[in-house]
Amino acid sequence: MLGNPDAAWIHVDCPNHGVLQMTKLLEAVAMSGGVDSSVAALLRVRAGAEVVGLTMQLWDSDCADAGTKACCGLEHALDARNVCKALGATHKLLDLREEFKIQVVDVFVREYLAGRTPNPCVRCNTFMKWDVLWEKARELGCQKLSTGHYARIVEGPIGHELRRGADPAKDQSYFLWGIPRDLLAHTLFPLADLPKSDTRQLALDANLPTAKKSESQDICFVPGGDYRELVRKQTHHDHPPLLEPGPILDRDGNSLGTHQGLACYTIGQRRGIGVASQAPLYVTGIETETNTLRLGTQEDLLVNHLVLEQENWLLHPDEALPEGLEVQVRYRSGPIPARVARKESGTEIFLSKPSLAPASGQSMVIYHQDRVIGGGILSKSEPLRLTR
Repeated sequence: MLGNPDAAWIHVDCPNHGVLQMTKLLEAVAMSGGVDSSVAALLRVRAGAEVVGLTMQLWDSDCADAGTKACCGLEHALDARNVCKALGATHKLLDLREEFKIQVVDVFVREYLAGRTPNPCVRCNTFMKWDVLWEKARELGCQKLSTGHYARIVEGPIGHELRRGADPAKDQSYFLWGIPRDLLAHTLFPLADLPKSDTRQLALDANLPTAKKSESQDICFVPGGDYRELVRKQTHHDHPPLLEPGPILDRDGNSLGTHQGLACYTIGQRRGIGVASQAPLYVTGIETETNTLRLGTQEDLLVNHLVLEQENWLLHPDEALPEGLEVQVRYRSGPIPARVARKESGTEIFLSKPSLAPASGQSMVIYHQDRVIGGGILSKSEPLRLTR
């Protein structure tokens, strides 16, 4: 049973003070133990909110042995707890390892074994933070969920809208397209208008325990970066099919060598292929049926037609698809003007200018100016037909 959203008071376990009766509605802050989520909690406390810091235990704590770049280790949960203690906030550690394995890790492995390149951060946001974690927050009686993302939620003429963060260099709206539209009204991004330098300074000024902590960079459940070993372990198979060697062919079918397993490569990859060539060669095809890796030139990677699956739209009911849409095909690439056609078989996107092919399994995010209209997972792309 979810907590009553109209409750005037609730009881919350506090490690320092036993059970507290609170007259203010609670707000949850997702806390990874990093500086961004710490400052998000700081700003909500300063705004007068009764904060409950929620840290998700997502993976076995021994991953912390890989160093501080991963965010799933016990030390990071302790950092989050210490920040909450410094702020006078309640902290809870939630064991969500089973849910995380099902929703994120297992899907990650399946996608690689299908010759696709997944983005686990998007799935974690969608299925963990704005699903499982939100339900846990509701059970505690929380009415809002804050995170340390650099994005904005604004009240538009029809309802709440997801928009880019104020700092273009740090904007993370690309990873947030999967948030259910109805939850935008319950979501806060306290860092929305801050550059990263200001966030760090706020933490230093407040003497937060995480003020000088480096950013998490690796995938939390692959802290060493070797996802191939993860695939082997999770499939309980020493030689999964897509980690078996196979032929490398050029676009004309000529043999170029032997690959080390299709799961080791992604579309557009240039380095680490193991093929010597006078001209740069890129991965242009991953053919799982024949265990073949296809290489070509950068020109062979150009696409202008994308098809989506697993879509989520943030348009409000009866709101028409606006004109002047743009599509961002990678986190670190600029948006491209595009025509978007929503179809039952999967939204089709026609780029106004060709783009280097993104990998199937990656996120395609649709914007109108700085507003996220929706997004989806790339199902397939059509190459630009060039006259040779």
